[in-house]
Formats: sequence, structure tokens, C-alpha cells
Amino acid sequence: NKPIRELTQGILEIANYNYEKRLDMSEHEEFREVADSFNSMAERLTEYRTSTLNDILSAKKFLEAIVNSIHEPIIGLNRGHEMLFINKEALTVLNLKREDVIRRSAEELSLKNDLLRRLVRELINPGEKKEPLKIYADNKESYFQASYITIMNTDADTDESHNLGDVILLKNITEFKELDTAKTTFISTISHELKTPIAVAYAANDALLNFNQAEDKTQRDKYLRICQEQLQRLSGLVEQILSMSMERRKTFRLHPEVLSVGDILEPLIEQHTLKSEKPVHISVDIEPEDLALTADRTHFSNIISNLIDNAIKYSPEEAEVNIRCRQINAAEQGELVEIAISDRGIGIAPEKQSHIFDKFYRVPTGNLHDVKGYGLGLFYVKTMVGKHGGSISVKSEPGKGSTFVVRLNKQADD
Repeated sequence: NKPIRELTQGILEIANYNYEKRLDMSEHEEFREVADSFNSMAERLTEYRTSTLNDILSAKKFLEAIVNSIHEPIIGLNRGHEMLFINKEALTVLNLKREDVIRRSAEELSLKNDLLRRLVRELINPGEKKEPLKIYADNKESYFQASYITIMNTDADTDESHNLGDVILLKNITEFKELDTAKTTFISTISHELKTPIAVAYAANDALLNFNQAEDKTQRDKYLRICQEQLQRLSGLVEQILSMSMERRKTFRLHPEVLSVGDILEPLIEQHTLKSEKPVHISVDIEPEDLALTADRTHFSNIISNLIDNAIKYSPEEAEVNIRCRQINAAEQGELVEIAISDRGIGIAPEKQSHIFDKFYRVPTGNLHDVKGYGLGLFYVKTMVGKHGGSISVKSEPGKGSTFVVRLNKQADD
């Protein structure tokens, strides 16, 4: 009869997940209680489904938030290699749009994407050697190391593991790659810098060993001077390397003493004038003449020597260097000694000036091919000026020269 057909149809609707189905048996008293029970069941099923869907959506949004909060590129694939999730960083690196990839086959997408093709290939063939990925992103060259993680789910009843899919992580190793390159460059450059003076000193020493006493004494003195200059060059290089290594240690200490600025400058000017391979004119202006300060003798001398050396090296044909030393009074810092070293060399472009104190950085010299160095001098200078509690700045204009200004406390802090 009709009530039974309606009840049967209602049960079929519920079986097909239509939890909105309701029965009206108001005209059939004997079926009213059954209809009320059916409707109550359907209402509870509706509430349960709504609650479950809300929980699932909430969990989905939470997982999406976690994935998007990861700053490294991450991609999730199911067993069929369909993309389940991908964060913003991965979309940027792969140059893809989210709406074009979700639930799409990674193999299919990789046909038009070289980077994704490599990731899929390495996922399928885990034995392949996984070299870092070189990617141009965010207007710079970056390096990433790919990691592949298989997601397994264990059945609680059978203890059997099921493969649910894979996650691909891309770790940004650009900083480590740059450090490795810097290390290689450092070793190569230092090896070259050490080899040159050693070879020159060895040749001069060999000439001295074979020197005939009847020969001109001036020639002998020339060989001795060459040996001395090259040993000084070696000593300065080693001292800078050791100083930069030591300044990172807790045991590093300056040994301040009262120094006459004029007494420090005089031998430095003589050394740089004699060893220079180009004509050099160095003028000095010290005010007052007996200007003194408290500083570490060795490191203060190296600071000034490096700045003079740079001024000479970056002067194309003839080096004109001016050194101006004076005492100034700063409202908050008290009495300072300011040393300005100026040249008329090639100058430094504005965009390069913020990098000149970086380790291993060398200013491009254009046609000035014979400038030697290893990108440590100005880094050392800034480091040691900082250790003295001072400051260093530069003013420069391409083609018109540069002026480096060092300011140190006249009296060392107690």
C-alpha cells in the first residue's frame, strides 16, 4: 500500500545519502510513529554529515595553512602522481598557477616544464644522482636541493603499510653554495698571492747565493731589498688572515698604546713609495703636528697601510695620494682622530660602495687589469676599525677618485 511504498522509497533515499528526505504520515495513524522515528534518524544523519564536513573542511584549511607557511617549496602527490597540494614558494619556483595544477597529473604537467620533469624523473628513479637545482627566481640565481619523502599509512588491523603518495621538498642551499664558492675562491686566490712573493724572493735569494763578490754592491743590495719587500708582503698577508680568524675568537685582544700618528705614517709612506711599480707621490697633512691617539700599533699600522695600498693600486698611471690627519670634537663621542686618505684614481660606482667592505669583494677595475688583490683588505680594515670602537666611511665618484675616512677615539676606553 501507499505508506509502505513511501517508507521503502525513503529508506532508499537515505541509502543514497539524501539525508534531507522526510516522511509525512499524518493521514496514516498506524505509521505515524514509524515516520517520526525515520525523520528523527534522517535529521541526526544530516547533523552528523554537516559536522563531519565542517571538521574535514577545517582540517583541510589547517593543513593548507601549514603547507603555505613553509618557506621552502613543497609539493604533495598521490599514488598516481596527481598534485594534491603545492605551496606559494613551489608555484613561484616552478612558474605555475595553483588552479592549473591541483588534481592534475605531474607527468602531464612536466611535459611543458623542465624543472618539474626533472623532479618527477628523480622521484620515479631514486637511484639517479641528485645534483643541486640551479633556478633563477626572485631576480637572482638560486640553488635548491630536492628531497623525496614517501608517505606511508599502516593499517591498524593488519599492520600492513600502504603507500599514500609522495612529498617533494626543495631546500634552498644558495647561501651554502655561495660560501663554498667563496671558500674555493679564497683558497685559489690566497695560493696565488702566496706563490708570487715566494717565487720572487726565492729567485732573489738564489741570485744572492751565486753572487760574485766582484760584482757591483748596488746589485747585491737590490736583491736584498727584493727579498725584504716580498717577505713583508707575505707577512702582511698572513697577518691579515690570522687577524680575521682571531677576531672571531673570544681570546682576541687588542694591545692599545699611545701612538704618534706621524711616527706611524713615516715608515709606511717610505715602504709604499719604494715598492710601488708606478710613480707615487704621497702628501701628508697632520694637524697638530704632534697628533697622537691610543690604539693597537700593529693593527693601526695595517689599517693605514691597506688604505694607502688601495689608493695606489686603483690609480691608473700615476698615484697621487693625500693623507690628512686632524683632531675633531664630536658632541657625543668626545675627542676623535680623523684620518682621510684620498686618491685621484678610477673611483667607485655608487651601487658598488655598499659592498666594498664585504669579504672577498673586489671593485671592478675596467681597463685597469693589473690590480692585484684578494678582496680581504677593506674587510680587514672595517673589522679592525670596529674593534677599536671607530668608524670608516667612503666618498667616491667614478673617474674622480675616492676618499676613505677613518675616525677613532683619541683616548682608548678603559
